[in-house]
Amino acid sequence: MANDATRQLRNPVLIAAFEGWNDAGEAATAGVEHLERVWNAGAVAALDPDEYYDFQVNRPMVSVDEDGKRSIEWPTTRLSVVSLEEHDRDIVLLRGIEPNMRWRAFCAELLSVATDLGCEQVVTLGALLADVPHTRPVPVTVTASDPDQAEELGLEQSRYEGPTGIVGVFQDAATKAGLDAVSLWAAVPHYVAQSPCPKATLVLLQRVEDLLSLPVPMGDLAEQAEAWQHGVDELAEEDTDVAEYVRRLEEARDTVDLPEASGEHIAREFERYLRRRDT
Repeated sequence: MANDATRQLRNPVLIAAFEGWNDAGEAATAGVEHLERVWNAGAVAALDPDEYYDFQVNRPMVSVDEDGKRSIEWPTTRLSVVSLEEHDRDIVLLRGIEPNMRWRAFCAELLSVATDLGCEQVVTLGALLADVPHTRPVPVTVTASDPDQAEELGLEQSRYEGPTGIVGVFQDAATKAGLDAVSLWAAVPHYVAQSPCPKATLVLLQRVEDLLSLPVPMGDLAEQAEAWQHGVDELAEEDTDVAEYVRRLEEARDTVDLPEASGEHIAREFERYLRRRDT
């Protein structure tokens, strides 16, 4: 791995997302990419892709610059660092691709860099396709090495059992390495699985904000999420079968005691407002 992981960071936390099976609507990786952009992250490390990727599955990309010079970008996983001077804290961002081989070695190498940087907490982001209506708030579930964290965040603890992706494996490896590990999962409506899904990205970043008690600049994500929902509304109106299916999903969802109607949710929203106002 090529890296510059010798710098001393202030109370750093690692936030990670991976393209692939764990990234419905690209909601998770779009979240980390948004943080890279709004926080002006600087690269510190990149994996050697030869060790973990099948280039017939994840092919390298050729690009041509304005001078006609061609270059190849190889698929890999990268880490970058953000310095939040006003909060006296640093954030390590990890964005990559689910590997095709050697998953345990992949996780061990990434966690080695994270611990060298001083990270004691790992937050992974994921998104899955689910039977949820696009017209309702995006459900978020959590898995955590400390079960009490789910209750503190006002989120449902995941009870999923079955095949897992690199997000589940990476969280398990972080927990076994003695790190505080939390995984946030957004549910994306399966009937609009096309990327992107800014509504899911927005809610994941809001939960990161709650978890870290740090204001996250959202930019125009709220406007993108609203435009996305209006677009899906129009598509559903054109197909009576889809419209009826959405209505049934809404009825099923409305029978659940939504956290958005609870005092805990109102309190979280007010705390988020105060953090942003202070910033």
